[in-house]
Amino acid sequence: MWDFNTGRALSMMMRTLPFVLLRAAVYFGITLVYILATGTGIGLGWGVGAFGDDEFRATSMAWGGLAGFGITGAVMYWVREYVLYIVKAGHIAVLVELLDGTPLPEGRGQIAHATAVVKSRFGQASLLFALDQLIKGVIRAVTSLARGILTLLPIPALRQLMGIVEAFLRIAVGFIDEVILAHAIRTRSTDPWGSAREALVLYGQNWKVMLKNAAWLTAITYGLAFVVFLVMLAPAAALVYVMPGFWSAGGFIFAVLFAWSIKAAFLEPFAVICLMQVYFKTIEGQRPDPEWDARLEQMSGHFRKLKARITGKTAPAPRTGQTT
Repeated sequence: MWDFNTGRALSMMMRTLPFVLLRAAVYFGITLVYILATGTGIGLGWGVGAFGDDEFRATSMAWGGLAGFGITGAVMYWVREYVLYIVKAGHIAVLVELLDGTPLPEGRGQIAHATAVVKSRFGQASLLFALDQLIKGVIRAVTSLARGILTLLPIPALRQLMGIVEAFLRIAVGFIDEVILAHAIRTRSTDPWGSAREALVLYGQNWKVMLKNAAWLTAITYGLAFVVFLVMLAPAAALVYVMPGFWSAGGFIFAVLFAWSIKAAFLEPFAVICLMQVYFKTIEGQRPDPEWDARLEQMSGHFRKLKARITGKTAPAPRTGQTT
């Protein structure tokens, strides 16, 4: 089935509890901001709606709620790189040290220690965010390779379900970029671009193992998140009963947001820990394969940009048949 140890993953989460709680605070805080901003928008819409009839008021409340939700989403889009820098990369840093048997500070000292490690490896948040975006681009290219191979299999039912398979693969690689960052931290390299390149080549030459385990973890995490969503529909339904109308949609959205916050705070770090186990065990004793380096350069414009950042040159234009 899978190649990771769930018991060890849960143990590592408990040993990095300060970061798990930090993640929970951040993601539940984001959910709360969404709820408050949406509620404020609805309240303002209710006030504006007082100048018209009931239909006008309902419309004003709907537009107010959508505006509050949309503005919050735009703000969160701009702060996402700092969430990556402080929360995700910091947690990865202490997990790497835990995997290597390095003693960790207790309590809040763990967060300060991880922040120092991340700063020493990546410098500014903008650098880490740019690196993460290139990594995601290369991973998508490898996923496209897997998708292309699947289309060649003589399985009619699989070809008919290809749209579902593609969507699943896109979700499944969502945890792998953090594993690549873990390799950059673990190697203690002062060149994050070069370390990421090495990690991506190692990922490429072991893509079958990584995608198989990522697929299992995707099914587990999204399945549990869906259960949380179903549980949260009960209080959402009670809210709709008390305050019908626009809140019918609002209750559903809040249930989705709560399930997302549970997934981001607790289920995602569990999945990343499991994939780190698989990745570091699989690549042990391996060296980057030059053929895979060349293949990734041909497949992915993001990989060419990554190599260009290492050499300080402009990324070459793709040759015929290359992807961007």
